Amino acid sequence: MDYFVFIGNEARSVTQQTKRYLMYIAQNYSYAILRPLQQAILAQGGEVYWFIEGKEATAKYLQPNERLLTSVKEVKAWQPDAVFVPGNVVPSFIPGIKVGVFHGFNAGKMNRRGREDHFEIRGCFDLYCTQGPDTTLRFDQLALEHGFFKVQQTGWPMMDPLFQYPHNNPYVDEHDDRPTVLMCSTFSRNLTCAPHLLETIKRLSQSGKWRWLIQFHPKMDSTIVEQYKALQGPNLTFVETDNVIPLLQAADVMLCDTSSVLLMFLLQRKPVVTFRNQSPNAHIINVEQAEYVEDALAQALMRPDELMEEIEQYCQIIHPYRDGKSSERVLAATNEMIENGLKGLKRKPVNMIREFKMRKKLKFWALK
Repeated sequence: MDYFVFIGNEARSVTQQTKRYLMYIAQNYSYAILRPLQQAILAQGGEVYWFIEGKEATAKYLQPNERLLTSVKEVKAWQPDAVFVPGNVVPSFIPGIKVGVFHGFNAGKMNRRGREDHFEIRGCFDLYCTQGPDTTLRFDQLALEHGFFKVQQTGWPMMDPLFQYPHNNPYVDEHDDRPTVLMCSTFSRNLTCAPHLLETIKRLSQSGKWRWLIQFHPKMDSTIVEQYKALQGPNLTFVETDNVIPLLQAADVMLCDTSSVLLMFLLQRKPVVTFRNQSPNAHIINVEQAEYVEDALAQALMRPDELMEEIEQYCQIIHPYRDGKSSERVLAATNEMIENGLKGLKRKPVNMIREFKMRKKLKFWALK
């Protein structure tokens, strides 16, 4: 039996067996997180639409075959079965099972309340799909404590393409055999290495010893971005992209701070040098002063056995999957919840302040 829904001015026939999945994003980097999951959904015959919250993500990154819903009214008319969110919040008035898939790994960042932001429970999700044992254990404990969500360890969908190496990586220069250093940095003033290392990167790039790729968080201060763009030349390229995976694959070593992107790089079993990392450990080489960066990078490029063993052990803890099938596991866990419902779970808490802010932001005031 078919029924019809209206999306904009378009009437569409949808079979009752077809599951519908909404990709709910607020940042451009979320496209790369969710596209492997979209691919798995389409392979199983499901339907996918995207929805953009706010002004920090843009529809210009949508691919020709990807479809967009432009209002909450359209979303409610379409009635998704599940909503995938690579962020911290999703409005309660968006229909469907709310699935948290995270926007990065746990890098130990503390929020304004002095708590680890990765484990902050905001009462928005029915299901958390965790990346590895280190976060699964904590979320399992939180699930018992709160009672309104479930947890399933699946791996992270964004990592699926990391283990599929394309032949035409735009950031690989087959005619240049110098080591490639990828510098990434978060935007937080208290954590970013970018302003502190500007002169160091300028000097090292001018030496020509290594090839440099620079990529920053999209919220990075525009003044700092322009300063690094000014360093571009034959030895240094500044990259703005919604997909960091090809950059990770192209580099031999990473220079970073406390950004969670460094954990993605480590999963390739490649070394990372950090500047004033908040949680330094044996699987990274951390320095506190800019003058030590060059020697640390040189040491990392030698890939010492002890360091590489520490990296391997750490990878098994944060994301043990290397099969490129985390998306399939996320989808299976989501479908199980769609089919079984929310039985056994408490009602999620109501946050009236957040509800009002989200309605105002999305310009949606209808009660149903």
